[in-house]
Amino acid sequence: MSTAQIKAEAQRFSLLRERLIRDYQDIDDETLSDTLEGASDLTDQLQVLIRSALEDESLADALKIRLADMRARISRLEGRMERKRALAAEVMRDAGLPQVVAPDFTASARPVPPGLVVSDEQAIPPAYWVPQPPRLNRHELLGALKVGMAVPGATLSNGGSTLAVRTR
Repeated sequence: MSTAQIKAEAQRFSLLRERLIRDYQDIDDETLSDTLEGASDLTDQLQVLIRSALEDESLADALKIRLADMRARISRLEGRMERKRALAAEVMRDAGLPQVVAPDFTASARPVPPGLVVSDEQAIPPAYWVPQPPRLNRHELLGALKVGMAVPGATLSNGGSTLAVRTR
């Protein structure tokens, strides 16, 4: 079922609903609902669409779990690789081997340049600090607008609606 089919059926449903209300002004909500349900398959199409969305949501959730598992595995492999390299470097240094040549690789011990260690940020002179531009506090701004404060350059949107689907 395509988006166009659902939209077409929704339009047909709306037109039928308007016509029934216009032609039968005293129609009650239950009768209107029953008549529309019998004359249209929009409800059935929406059920199929929502079930499909729920299935997509389940697949996305499962993939997120799988990705998290794979990231954890990558992290374990990288840790293992680092420990093996460190051990090889330590053994080469202790044995006095500057290089190991094999058919598929060459490993050599190289000096590492000194790295930065910051022990007290407060003691570092201002010349080494990068100023940061101000950042909009969206949470505070939203709170002010919600309580009715007028804030130049910002307003609340009209909101909208969302689809809530309970599955339990």
